[in-house]
Amino acid sequence: MRCRPDNLGLTIGFYIGSIRHTMTMTYQTALVLEALMAGRHHGFDIMDATDLPSGTIYPILRRLDEEGLVRSRWERDAVARREQRPPRRYYELTAAGETKLAEARARYRALEQLAARMDKRWKPA
Repeated sequence: MRCRPDNLGLTIGFYIGSIRHTMTMTYQTALVLEALMAGRHHGFDIMDATDLPSGTIYPILRRLDEEGLVRSRWERDAVARREQRPPRRYYELTAAGETKLAEARARYRALEQLAARMDKRWKPA
């Protein structure tokens, strides 16, 4: 029996290309979702709210965006220029993100206590 590498390659390539990676729900990811729900909409604001470093926040936000759990948009250059800073990328939870947050709250009961404190302490940016 002869193996046809070109067919095998296409099959494996198609199979590998069709595997969908789903994001792992870590405690840090849950904190970011919670901060977004509380009205924190850009990276520095989320960093302040969660005390997580930028090297943790931004990869999480990128993966959440890729998974469709958040929607992101860049602010207009004119707004950033007027405030003499670089443009910010703003994030908001999608319906799927809100569902994931509910799952995370069930998984990490401590998030409920944190959410209650955030409502009292945090003000939307």
